[in-house]
Amino acid sequence: MKKSHLIIALALYIISAVSAYSVMSYISPQTGGKNSAKIADPGADSEDGDTMLAALLDIDPAAPKDQVCPLNGAMYTQAEKEAWEKKRPLFVMIENSPDARPQSGLSQADIVFEAIAEGGVTRFGAMYYCDAQAYDVTLAPIRSARTYFVDYASGFYRPLYVHVGGANVPGPTNALGQIGDYGWEMENDMNQFSIGYPTFVRNKNRVEGKKLATEHTMETSTEKLWEVAADRGWLNEAPAEINDTVVAGEKWTDLYSGWTFEEEPAEAGTVGKVAYDFWSGYSDYSVEWTYDSTMDKFLRTHGGEEHIDLNNDKRIAAANVVVLLTEETGPINEKKHMLYETTGTGDALIFKHGDVVEATWQKKTRRSELQFVDAAGDPVEMARGLTWISVIDMNNEVTY
Repeated sequence: MKKSHLIIALALYIISAVSAYSVMSYISPQTGGKNSAKIADPGADSEDGDTMLAALLDIDPAAPKDQVCPLNGAMYTQAEKEAWEKKRPLFVMIENSPDARPQSGLSQADIVFEAIAEGGVTRFGAMYYCDAQAYDVTLAPIRSARTYFVDYASGFYRPLYVHVGGANVPGPTNALGQIGDYGWEMENDMNQFSIGYPTFVRNKNRVEGKKLATEHTMETSTEKLWEVAADRGWLNEAPAEINDTVVAGEKWTDLYSGWTFEEEPAEAGTVGKVAYDFWSGYSDYSVEWTYDSTMDKFLRTHGGEEHIDLNNDKRIAAANVVVLLTEETGPINEKKHMLYETTGTGDALIFKHGDVVEATWQKKTRRSELQFVDAAGDPVEMARGLTWISVIDMNNEVTY
């Protein structure tokens, strides 16, 4: 090869390598990282006259919010409802180790489950549907599947289960084996290992000024995930060929009853703070909720610090804080994997409007919905908005 050709080839290689690195290190405008814009509130204009993030929907500011979200009970516009009705909810595994904080996207979830993943370290299973229609929501850092999150997801009738691999030690914690046994690969399993780039990206710069280990960098977004789901035919209406448990044309909402929501919010109670630990001595995961009467929400603190969403600098604020008490077993293997009793019944404390409801949780089978009933056996009326469910051992103390 001529010297000039070698020089050209070398130059092209360098250019391609730099370009590839730039793409992989690119920080989307929604991540809240270096050189990025924060997510804007709907209708908030930037200097150029557009919202800081391009809106996915053309929503008239005067449009009435009269459409009820089936997951969180909050009210949205007709345009948002028409968008979510074409899709299925996302159930996304998001990690919570201190090195990975702050997370991206938790403030825009409709429901969040929280439980220990292993070794005292908690993890979130965040559901995205109604509140993620107006804007494409960055989600990070994505982590692996756990069996009890699979159980809780099962009660929402084929949600798109988003994760990066999962526990696979043979035995009762084998989440990946269970996903295969349930046939999810053909209808709702969104494993990063089977999807890859560019839907999922390792963004080492997602938190400005913080050096992140590789396991804390996996990032995606709601629209990227729903695009993959659409390509696979995993829309709201089920195709005919999935399996004998799904009817062709059946929508997930045809099966889902959902919680009962209040017609009118109650008056504020006297519960100003709620606090609990997942494991004694693991203060990085200690949780405290403080009631804000002006917002009528409970504001979250964990590990002694306010829990902030990297996307928008908002503190996590829940309309309902549910402490679900159940039997915890483990660690049961060398990976320190845990088990939680997810079916049957047990006690639950539901905090809303600065008050507490002593309730019972019920989930007959893995595929049954998780329900909450009061002392009379009637469904607890939930407040409209984000519901945060912390799953802890029945012997743990909850102070309020």
